[in-house]
Amino acid sequence: MTSENTKTYLPWIDFLRILACFMVLISHSCDAFVGTFDNSSTFHQGVFWGSIVRACVPLFAMMSGILLFPVKTDLATFYKKRIGRIIVPLIFWSIVLPIAFFVYLNLIKSSPSALIDMNNFTMQATIIKIYTAIFNFNYDTTPLWYMYMLIGLYLIIPIIGSWLNQATKKDIQYFLAFWIVTLLIPYIKMIAPTLGYAGNYDQMGIWGVCNWNEFGTFYYFSGFLGYIVLAYYLVNYPFQWSITKTIAIALPLFIVGFLATFFGFLATQKYYPGNYANLEVIWYFCNINVAFMTIAIFLVVQKLKIPESKWIKRLSSATFGIYLAHFIVVQALTDIFLTIPNLPATLKILSIALLGFSLSFLITKLMDSNSITRRFIK
Repeated sequence: MTSENTKTYLPWIDFLRILACFMVLISHSCDAFVGTFDNSSTFHQGVFWGSIVRACVPLFAMMSGILLFPVKTDLATFYKKRIGRIIVPLIFWSIVLPIAFFVYLNLIKSSPSALIDMNNFTMQATIIKIYTAIFNFNYDTTPLWYMYMLIGLYLIIPIIGSWLNQATKKDIQYFLAFWIVTLLIPYIKMIAPTLGYAGNYDQMGIWGVCNWNEFGTFYYFSGFLGYIVLAYYLVNYPFQWSITKTIAIALPLFIVGFLATFFGFLATQKYYPGNYANLEVIWYFCNINVAFMTIAIFLVVQKLKIPESKWIKRLSSATFGIYLAHFIVVQALTDIFLTIPNLPATLKILSIALLGFSLSFLITKLMDSNSITRRFIK
């Protein structure tokens, strides 16, 4: 993969993109198994795999921090090139995915899962999903949440890029220090009531967040922006470690992050049954435990001597399309594998992910072969 402003080819970024994309497939392949919430072995296996790949989306965001900095064009040119590239696929898949789910669940699948409420997949419901995409994604278009977020990142990247062009190493470290504080906020909010904090006006926000203000003290340092600044920092001020030392540091960091994510999810499910708002906190992409895993993977892959490969380039160039197409494919494969008895959940999850990745790759290549449909996956 080449950067926005240079022709330097960085094979390890292509490898990281493929890895992150496959991790997304595993994440969504876990959904049906995690969704049982029955404390069974199947549930635990789903949580295990869902936890171990939780760094998938942050890794995607970090690649933007490598490929798009430094920004040397004006705002209008940058926005036209980057956001324009996203809007067309966003509109296309916001229409196609709800239609695909309607066709699949009503015309192809003979017996919808008990977990599926067919009232959400009628013709009327499908039409509503399509035109309300101007507000947000829906179940059928779940992966598109990232597209909305990515547009926001692209809007701010040129502005942050201007600062990075003149920022010192110490300046960036200050920014990242404030960002790390924001990674702790979800847990501080959970702990605060146990210390007597009762919120205000039935709002449990902290540090200035209330019913009439959602922008707290560290709001402007929070979110995925921190990941792209972190990636910029790690590439421009790399740690001078050997691969052995890198692994020796990154592996414990990953294990700590994973254990906190895995056991934290199980504990939250136990102590907050039915409270999905709290349950998701452990799996937030922008929390400290997921950041640990993300940084660990990034540091190791950054050190790998990945050779140039036409297959790595080919797969990397298809990851955007794979990401956009995979959700309906994973749904169909999940329905198939759930009917197979005596097969461990782990094998089902990995099989769904591998087949889903392969089939989504074929869909992407097929669309790439036509000049019109190519615009929807590039």
